[in-house]
Amino acid sequence: MARIQRRKVTVIGAGNVGATTAQRIAESGLADVVLVDIVEGLPQGKGLDLAEAAPVVGHDGRITGTNSYDETSGSDVIVVTSGIARKPGMSRDDLISTNAGIVRGVVSEAAKRSPDAILVVVTNPLDAMCHVAIKASGFPKSRVIGMAGTLDSARFRHFIALETGVSVEDVRAFVVGGHGDTMVPLPRYSAVGGIPLPEMLSAERIAALVQRTRSGGAEIVELLKTGSAFYAPAAATFEVVESILLDRRRLIPCAALLEGEYGVQGLFVGVPVVVGAGGIERIIEVKFTPEEQAAFTKSADAVKELLALI
Repeated sequence: MARIQRRKVTVIGAGNVGATTAQRIAESGLADVVLVDIVEGLPQGKGLDLAEAAPVVGHDGRITGTNSYDETSGSDVIVVTSGIARKPGMSRDDLISTNAGIVRGVVSEAAKRSPDAILVVVTNPLDAMCHVAIKASGFPKSRVIGMAGTLDSARFRHFIALETGVSVEDVRAFVVGGHGDTMVPLPRYSAVGGIPLPEMLSAERIAALVQRTRSGGAEIVELLKTGSAFYAPAAATFEVVESILLDRRRLIPCAALLEGEYGVQGLFVGVPVVVGAGGIERIIEVKFTPEEQAAFTKSADAVKELLALI
């Protein structure tokens, strides 16, 4: 009897974000996972460790660790986490020259072997890395997705829940714009149990939560001192991958290539999108106030400045 072809997800980069993402995907039973890294023994060791956990966790997915891209052939989704991580005092933008070269190389190799895959970019500076990835892959814009807005919105939701004393399950929040200091949390489109956030908290408290969201990644970098966040980024990445593989059509903020939407042309910027089996199925345009539009334009301009450095 022929074996049913399982879905396959390749995770490039076996560091903390990549390995934790691989763990979430494997343990969900969604797909087999190929974990790729340039460091000999690292993906193999982490892959074996994850496979040995399977009998306890209770899944039978295959987990392959490798230094070669041959095992990635036929992947449905390629997650790109490879690159250097931030250290204290560094911004996401400080990583650009090194990570651009890494992303260009790994995406080119993986895309050749999986020409129908959907790319999910996680490497920072994320919006700029999406531009590198789409050029290196030659994929259409619907199949190149930047994860960041999902993560930024999760951080905003967490801080809102802490402030209001309400379960995070009842908090909805949106963060758009570039994944950096100019990101744009949208309190007007955020709610607690359906109640708009401006009706729950004062403008001063909301402003404090917005600022903490913008510096959420840096706060973790400063605390860890030797690395950057990985649990929340991996969880956010899994949410995107799950929506693709199960065609859930989740409405989540991700970096997408804008071609006129929100007044932006030819840039990857975080906006609300519908994510399904085809990747980005649809970009949702919401109405901004003049202040929100100005902040969004400023964030898009910051992405444009980064691209000039590549």
